[in-house]
Amino acid sequence: MLNALRQHWRDYLMEAAGLMAFMLGAGLFTTLFLYPGSAVQQALPSDLLRHMGIGACMGVVTFGIVSAIGEKSGAHINPAVTWSFYRLGKIGGWDAIFYTLCQFIGAIIAPVLLLAAIGGPFAHEEVKFSTSMPGPAGAMVAFIAEFVISFILMLAVLVALNSKRLAKHTPVIVGALIALYIAFESPLSGMSLNPARSFGSALTADKWNGLWVYFVAPVLAMLLATEAYRLMRERSLRLVTADYEPGPDYPVAKLEIRS
Repeated sequence: MLNALRQHWRDYLMEAAGLMAFMLGAGLFTTLFLYPGSAVQQALPSDLLRHMGIGACMGVVTFGIVSAIGEKSGAHINPAVTWSFYRLGKIGGWDAIFYTLCQFIGAIIAPVLLLAAIGGPFAHEEVKFSTSMPGPAGAMVAFIAEFVISFILMLAVLVALNSKRLAKHTPVIVGALIALYIAFESPLSGMSLNPARSFGSALTADKWNGLWVYFVAPVLAMLLATEAYRLMRERSLRLVTADYEPGPDYPVAKLEIRS
């Protein structure tokens, strides 16, 4: 434990800061596009256009975060991602624990800061502290939607990171998926992908409806995506010639020390 803290405390802080930045952006842009008193909300005639606007902005935010800290901490900013890389053996046990703790800390701080900074608009019923809650179709539909988008995101990340051609474009791929999810999936589940992000918003809002969805679906889906990728990779390695040189092996989870 102490060895992990001494060697990687900066990475832990970056994870907290990265998720804080994501949630600050999400809260600000959700307020800007959905609060009825906002000029932007009034200028856009439909919820679809508003969610597309939020998605585009958060796609850029996500690209910036992954680009800034991806080669340092790995830019997991999500316990489901962290434990998936632990399952792959690319991050030590204590590192995974401290990553998760710091991600939750960052997720708790961000909405408190937003509430203090912009108050009423952030708490308004149309914004709801940027919480992720099941849509009108209910919790099971939200669970399925969260599972699908989490599985696709994790599998896309693993494929991209292990491709010589795609690895450098991983921030773009992740940002584009986030933008699409917010634009088109968020009415179903609120588009969380992230248990820490959902917990932080729920704690500030004191709204706990369907929180189990965001703890179970993303974690289960991303762990299954890692298993699917392992099977794909093992099969492809059996088929390639002896002189094949695979791409970088999971560079986003650079922590290798077993604590």
